[in-house]
Amino acid sequence: MPILTQRLLLLALSLSSLLLILIALAMEHYWHLEPCPLCIFQRVGIISAGCLAALAALHYPARLGMNAYAGLILTSYLASFSLALRQLWLQSLPEDQVPACGPSLEYLIDVLPFTDVLAIVLNGDGSCAEVAWSLFGLSIPAWVVVACIPLIIVSLQLFRAPRTKP
Repeated sequence: MPILTQRLLLLALSLSSLLLILIALAMEHYWHLEPCPLCIFQRVGIISAGCLAALAALHYPARLGMNAYAGLILTSYLASFSLALRQLWLQSLPEDQVPACGPSLEYLIDVLPFTDVLAIVLNGDGSCAEVAWSLFGLSIPAWVVVACIPLIIVSLQLFRAPRTKP
């Protein structure tokens, strides 16, 4: 029976993240589903985790360095998971309680400091509450939550998985 080593787990996380981003890009460019600011921030978390996993697989440091990578990867997936939960909450609000739509993310980044942009995006707006697509009754952020759960579990395994010789 093969043992799942840290390097194999890192490669699986990296490839899974790549697959999720390719799906998101296909939804945006082929199905013309415009991502809201929360969706974009979720993508950043998935991309960050995938890049960190690939870097960790290449660098493959000793235990302390691997734990640092694992912590950063886990944090990135947890951030995407949390943002998707926030968006699901916005989507569950009654129509009269949905925040008004604001300016585009590009505009906000151009005119405001990053901390203000972050606060506005986390607050959400009407575009984040819109359910533009669903599959089996689940909206896109619900699928992000579903996808992040195994990624978070695998990320936790990085702290205790055996190492292979570098």
